[in-house]
Amino acid sequence: MQKPILYIVIPCYNEEAVLPITSGMFLEKLKQLTAQEKISPDSRILFVNDGSRDKTWEIICDLAKADEHFLGIAQSRNRGHQAAVLAGLMEAKERCDITISIDCDGQDDINAMDKMVDEYLSGSEVVYGVRSKRDTDTFFKRFTAEGFYKLLAAMGVEVVFNHADYRLISSRVLKEFANFKEVNLYLRGMIPLVGFKSSSVYYERHERLAGESHYPLRKMLALAFNGITSLSVKPIRMVFFTGFIIMCLSFVGIIWAVVAALMGKSVAGWASLACIVCFMGGVQCLFLGVIGEYIGKIYLEVKARPRYIISERTWDEEET
Repeated sequence: MQKPILYIVIPCYNEEAVLPITSGMFLEKLKQLTAQEKISPDSRILFVNDGSRDKTWEIICDLAKADEHFLGIAQSRNRGHQAAVLAGLMEAKERCDITISIDCDGQDDINAMDKMVDEYLSGSEVVYGVRSKRDTDTFFKRFTAEGFYKLLAAMGVEVVFNHADYRLISSRVLKEFANFKEVNLYLRGMIPLVGFKSSSVYYERHERLAGESHYPLRKMLALAFNGITSLSVKPIRMVFFTGFIIMCLSFVGIIWAVVAALMGKSVAGWASLACIVCFMGGVQCLFLGVIGEYIGKIYLEVKARPRYIISERTWDEEET
């Protein structure tokens, strides 16, 4: 049986501190899998430079010159983690049989790749890397992250609990996934939509080896909101039903006010009126915000701008 060609896809953004450390770890794992005859010697490590402002691209180019197992592509500008992962996967799909996407910081256990490849060889086309526990997270991060996954499930979004972007995907799945043209990317919710046989591998996440996290609370919240609004229309339905309930209550209030006035029992009260006006004004602004978010996404989708643009490669396309 022919051994599958594996491409490890690694998005990088300002990773000059950690890249010299983890690149050696990835290369060692690739050679180990090759020595065990689980993957082909033609397997490679593909770095995706996401518009870094430090020396990340220079380091990637040096790695590619020093060892043929390292490859690199650079986006024309910073477009975000999801676009960087997508760029690497789409670049790799014609060159390999399977891909494994993993972050550059060394937090995800690279030894889980062994089990991922085993699952693929056993018939799985997609293998999700799932965190077995969140002991390294703060209470706030653990509570919000797990609550987010539950919220996604309640919204009807098909996601794997405690799975981020550490996963194995076969080229067969990637070729079908290429037909998904969304501009608003949330890969961990989009990959399950493709289908095919899937399985999960559990691992423990470690502390970052060097450098600082590039996913502060602001970006995490933006990714979470994007995931909900990109893959579910339930917020819009909730707006409709909430608005319907408020409308019914308003009719009841109107009837009560008219009856009270006819019976001469109405009492002029600016406080109650102000509360009602403020409440209704707040509800309307909230609803308009939700609707506006969906309209904004439609606006971006209709433009159909490219999700990524590759400006440089560490190899000559004409030679490949």
